[in-house]
Amino acid sequence: MEQLDFIVMGVFALLILGIGMMFTRIGSKNSSAFFEAGGATPWWINSISLFISYFSAGTFVVWGSIAYKSGFVANGIQLTMVFGGMLVALFIAAKWKRTGAVTAAEYIGRRLGTGTQKFYTFLIMLHGLFTTASVLYPVGKMVSVATPLSLNTCILIIGGVIVLYTSAGGLWAVLVTDVVQFVILTAAVMIVIPMALKEAGGMHSFVDKAPDGFFNFFNAEYSFGFFLAFLAYQTVYIGGNWAYVQRYTSVSNERNSKKVAWLFTLLYLVSPFIWMLPPMLYRVINPSLTGLQPEGAYMMLCQQVLPAGLIGLVLSGMISASASKANTTINIMAVVFAHDVYKKAFNRNATEKSLVQAARFFTVLFGAITIGIAMMVPMIGGIVEMVLATASIAGGALFAPVIWTLYSRRQTATSVISASLCGLIISLGLKLFGGKMDRVWETALGVGIPIVVLLLWEVYYYITQKEAAPSLPAVPTQTVEVENKDARAQNQFGMKVIASAIAVVGGGIAILGLVATGGTVAFVTGLIIAICSLPLFRAAQRYSH
Repeated sequence: MEQLDFIVMGVFALLILGIGMMFTRIGSKNSSAFFEAGGATPWWINSISLFISYFSAGTFVVWGSIAYKSGFVANGIQLTMVFGGMLVALFIAAKWKRTGAVTAAEYIGRRLGTGTQKFYTFLIMLHGLFTTASVLYPVGKMVSVATPLSLNTCILIIGGVIVLYTSAGGLWAVLVTDVVQFVILTAAVMIVIPMALKEAGGMHSFVDKAPDGFFNFFNAEYSFGFFLAFLAYQTVYIGGNWAYVQRYTSVSNERNSKKVAWLFTLLYLVSPFIWMLPPMLYRVINPSLTGLQPEGAYMMLCQQVLPAGLIGLVLSGMISASASKANTTINIMAVVFAHDVYKKAFNRNATEKSLVQAARFFTVLFGAITIGIAMMVPMIGGIVEMVLATASIAGGALFAPVIWTLYSRRQTATSVISASLCGLIISLGLKLFGGKMDRVWETALGVGIPIVVLLLWEVYYYITQKEAAPSLPAVPTQTVEVENKDARAQNQFGMKVIASAIAVVGGGIAILGLVATGGTVAFVTGLIIAICSLPLFRAAQRYSH
């Protein structure tokens, strides 16, 4: 990397930090503004935030590594997100909005009691720490590959910036920076692809030189059986992860909750085939990577094919994408602890100001712990193993039981806790003491065990005619629009910030394209992005009427 690359990275980092800090005033107004952005955010903003948060959980390192080694298998795995998102849109998203809860923890407390709420809050915190660490590590890895900085130094710097703007602005800061990060990422990848194709000798040469089976969606390790098991996991994860539930509950009505999930589904149907192409091309360009080296394939390709300046842009896009997942998870953990633990267990008379201060404190605390865990990822076999192991052990056990209660009046605190514990203990025991397990069984058991336990409880309660919740917590009407002056003002301000930031990003990329050698693609991409900001400015004006 050259000096221009570092300048580009610095400019985009300051832009994202500045955007987040702009929402300090809004996030400080009251807990509703900090926790749920007023409760009536535009559905498409929530959907893009959900997508970029989900997509960046290690896309360029985890799935990029699999794409380098196995080709379309990485796309096959990610198609599970498409079908999972579709099921959530049809059956789950609106259910969460109907509960009227700000967070999943609040719903659990009302439906199953404070003891159950505390149980899940503790487990979700542990899960969140590891999933966020699985994001900070790959982004730190990419930066360390491209710069002289050590891996731990990169993790520390990036984690610190994320914690700073997330603690300042709350959910609005997360949503808006997610949208801008999505734009930067999209621009970066679209610039890389034509240059990588040229380096590989064109599409025809790429297809000819690719290894046998490189364009198959399944292989021995990631079979069709794994696809089905992972689909079950993705459905409960997209539908039940507390950070994503927040995206369904912070819009104005149930119809918009469904729209959030439908747009997520559409984006995931198209994007993996674009995102995974660069590491697949690099397999043809440089087929010699072994061990954990494929984790850095994306960045190695960029260094080989991109001129000075554009490397910094691509790296900024990847950092931005990965930061989205981290800020989303850290934000929801802080919100839950402030809203559902601090207020209820330590300070029942907490003021709005003290709740926001508590949320900021927990943001910093969880961020610091996450940074420490991220630094230890290499000790447990690399990021791919960590991500898939966390998914198989905890995903179904933590989220499936709570989703089940959205539909069943019979499930009790005893039944859902026992289902979660059975899933966690058996899956963890098999992982630690059962030797190397097949991916299919590892994932299927992680999701299947808690579902079987819940089904047995459901049958038992049916036979005994026990009904734990005669009326499930719900909002009386599903079409009520949450319209108030504060929400409209927040939406207008947020839209203006997004439009302005996109205009700045587009202009910056266009200028960079003019400066960089062979930057024609970057120049055109920047112009298109800048033009796209115009309808957003018009949309922002509509909120003032």
